[in-house]
Amino acid sequence: MILLGLNIDHCATVRQARYQQADSTVGGAVEPDAVALAVLAERAGADGITAHLREDRRHVQDRDIWRLRESIATRLNLEMACTPGMVALALEVKPESVCLVPESREEVTTEGGLDVVGNRDRVKECIDAMNAAGIKTSLFIDPDEPQIELAAELGAPWIELHTGAYANAYFGEGREAELQRLRSGCVRGHECGLVVNAGHGINYVNIAEVRTLPHLNELNIGHSIISRALFSGIEEAVIEMKTRMNS
Repeated sequence: MILLGLNIDHCATVRQARYQQADSTVGGAVEPDAVALAVLAERAGADGITAHLREDRRHVQDRDIWRLRESIATRLNLEMACTPGMVALALEVKPESVCLVPESREEVTTEGGLDVVGNRDRVKECIDAMNAAGIKTSLFIDPDEPQIELAAELGAPWIELHTGAYANAYFGEGREAELQRLRSGCVRGHECGLVVNAGHGINYVNIAEVRTLPHLNELNIGHSIISRALFSGIEEAVIEMKTRMNS
């Protein structure tokens, strides 16, 4: 059984498009409520909720994270940059897990995996802090052996393989090569004793191939499910994705 982590970032994006200057993230005219969506998704079968609190707070806000911590019944996975400020917040919120991701102020959404090799000391310090607090750390990395092996060496229990390159190549010539990179990454991660998750660009079409990757524990999916929910509602969107993941 592959688990589903629902990423609520794009629900918060819709809210911020209209209510960025509002005094609150919920109540009155402010909508949609990303936390209410998360609760409905859980009831439909989502196994965890993922939210990326970016340093520029472009979508998810601090209050969203605290309300999620108080409201959801499954697991909170906090995506965050590897910075002292975000580490301090995670230690205060105490999510079940954090996923360390790269951040660029120019990008619309996270593009590319974290360079663990190039940021070894900073990543190690964050992993150590999370391990000491009993918080699982996942590293959002490309499916490259040096990154995977160093993740294990630094003591991260989980990795999340970046599936964006595969998703972008799905209708092009590089699709099979990118899928093979992911297969190899899953195998190497498993050999290194890591829990292997994956995410980015996974949708209702390419899930047919993604779900065949070996040793997958969880998929973190946001944009495609939120998009489907506009037409069918979040409950049906979650149920359909879980069915396709584990048919």
